[in-house]
Parts: sequence; C-alpha cells; structure tokens
Amino acid sequence: MSIRLIKQALQGNRLLPRMWNSHSVKRHYDVVIIGGGAHGLATAYYLAEVHGITDVAILEKGYIGSGGSGRNTAIIRSNYLTPEGVRFYDESVKLYEEMAEELDFNVMFSQRGHLTLAHTDGAVRTMRRRAEVNKIEGVDSSLIWPDEIERICPGIDISDHPRYPILAALYHPPGGIIRHDAVVWGYAHQADVRGVHIHQKTEVTGISVSGGRVTGVDTTEGPISTGMVLNATAGWGSTIADMAGVKLALTTFPLQACVTEPLKPFLNVVIVSGSLHVYVSQSDRGELVMGASVDPYTSYSMDSSLSFLEGIAGHMLELFPFLGKVPILRQWAGLCDMTPDYSPIMGFTPVDGFLVDVGWGTYGFKASPICGKTMAELIATGNTPELISSFRHSRFEEFDLVGEKGAASVGH
Repeated sequence: MSIRLIKQALQGNRLLPRMWNSHSVKRHYDVVIIGGGAHGLATAYYLAEVHGITDVAILEKGYIGSGGSGRNTAIIRSNYLTPEGVRFYDESVKLYEEMAEELDFNVMFSQRGHLTLAHTDGAVRTMRRRAEVNKIEGVDSSLIWPDEIERICPGIDISDHPRYPILAALYHPPGGIIRHDAVVWGYAHQADVRGVHIHQKTEVTGISVSGGRVTGVDTTEGPISTGMVLNATAGWGSTIADMAGVKLALTTFPLQACVTEPLKPFLNVVIVSGSLHVYVSQSDRGELVMGASVDPYTSYSMDSSLSFLEGIAGHMLELFPFLGKVPILRQWAGLCDMTPDYSPIMGFTPVDGFLVDVGWGTYGFKASPICGKTMAELIATGNTPELISSFRHSRFEEFDLVGEKGAASVGH
C-alpha cells in the first residue's frame, strides 16, 4: 500500500481513474433526466443497476451537485408527521445506512441523533403527536425532557433565562448528518460505470411535445430525441415543467445557511428549533453548520444576506451563549420549490412521458436514495410504487393533500 501511495504521489494522481467520464451528446436516449443532483443521479443508478436500463442521459446546466445537493446542510432524518411521510423517509434512512457499502464509497454518514426542541405547550403537543405517529410506523422517536436533553447535548441552555425556554424535545436517534458531495460523487461513479452518460454544462432550453407526448428536449449541445423525460430539478421545477406545458403548484424561495470556523468537537447531535428558526450540527471538520427557515419572499436569487446572519447569530446564542466570539467562516443560499402541503410531487403528469420529482422544499436531500429507487421503478415498469402514490400530481385537484408543515422543524 505504501509503494502504491508513493507512486501516485510521484505521478501527480494521474494513475487514479476518473470518477465519471465525459461523453459526446448522442441524438437519442431512451431516458433523459434533467438535473444532475442526488435525485437525478440516484434514479440513473437504480435504472441501470436494478432494471438494466443504461441508455440514459443526465443533463446538468452547471456541474453535478452544484444545485440543491451541494447547498443543503446534509441532515438526514425520518421523524415526520404524516404516516405517508414517515414511511417514505424511513426507507430513505435505511438506504443511507447501506449506501457506503452499496456504492463502495465513504459517504461519511454519522447517525448521531436528532433533537427537535419544543419551547411552547403547543410545540410539546405537536412533538408528542409526531412521536406516536413515528412509533406506529416503527421509527425510533420519543418525547424527552430538559434533563435528558442536557445529558445528550451538554452545554445547551436549559434554564428559564432565554426568551424561549426549552420545555421538551423530540429525540430521533437514527437522525444524523452525511457528506453531501460524497453522495453525489458515489451515485455519479456507479451510474457512469454502468453506462449512463453524464453531461455537465448542458442546459435544457426546451421540451418537445407532440400529440400529448414527449418527443425530445432541446439543449445547448443540440436536440435529443427521447420518449421519457424526468424533471429532477430543485428550484427550477416549475420552469422546466412550463417547457412541457405542465403547470405545477410550486413556489420558489431562497434558503440560506452558514458555517463557523472549526471548533473543538462539542455538539454530537443535530439540534433544531422551530420557535427560534434555527438548526445546527457540527461537521467532522469541527465547523458549526447552521441554517434557518426559507426567506420570506419568492426569488431565484442565491445571494446570502446580512439580515439572515444577524438573525441566526442571535438565535444560536439563546441556545449556546458561549459561542458569542466564534467567527462565521462563510455563508450561502440555495433554492427551494415549495408545494401548498409541504410534500413533494412525484410521478406522472398530464403529458405522457414527462415525469416529475420536484417540490421538495427543504426536505429533498434526505429523500435522495428512495426517490431514485422509486422513480427508477416507475420509469422501468410504468407503475407507480405504493410508497410514492400519495405524492401524485393530481392530489391537489382531488383535495387529498399530505400536510407535512407540522414536521418542517424550521427547514429541516
């Protein structure tokens, strides 16, 4: 092993194989996936691995993982509010647990636990309800009290001095954090070696529809004919759908986050507070990764703001007063497509051959593996998996909503 490392060092890493290859854009693919994030890449991987469908193109206008997959705070959990949501995200957590072995790539999944704080009597009731729904669905969640919170998270202020004292918390041991770029690269590599074509810097400019059916897409690299198009974008879901003449119940908001300079490890659990509009975890490098709720206005801007930084700093100090002198290292923003019921839109649309996996709001990255698996099954078989049937596009017309706002936990 040492000789191999020395050889690679002397060769400037030229002996290391590429994670994925570049290809010329073909004029036809059986399946075209718009969006080179974790959802699109996972779908391509499962199409090839499980169903043997390899004539697949992933079209990404930037570079893979440059959208929502690279701008989230990489929190994983399944402690949602509705039975449909709990079952769905629990399957995703299980796939995350197996991912490193399945993809032969270290995705650095750390199941350190997830605490959703309750600061009011109403919030305590909501946490109790979520805990019972989770237990019925076989998910490990429980309501705990301040003494137990302090044991799990030493240093958090459980006194009655803050503006919003901590009354209880929903404790979810399977929750944790992961390395989001590793997830993207792992799926990209495994899809590539199975024959999938990944096209970066290839923007979709139009979708061709004839007789109510998709016939192809127009791109900056020329037209591509296909009978199957999956819209797996984040922040641009309605824009892409409009190209196919499909109207979606989506509204786009910016979501901001930031990290501090590295600190000595002290936070071995994910902390979320809906009342304070803040969530925080500590990365393997020691940085505190923090975020809040979506911005209060619709926009496609990914610029971060001083008002966000001032707000989140104040809220963090209510939880951890000793962090007052810690510098912020960097901040950024991403885009979230929100639906009226805070649940995604997955599956068929009125245009035959045009499928969607959009509307994830702040939940998208958590669902990446199960989205890929279920959307691949839908594409390959033409049948909607039971696990995602509740997220169908037609539910808004049928008044059969899946209300997950109560499990928003700020943004995570």
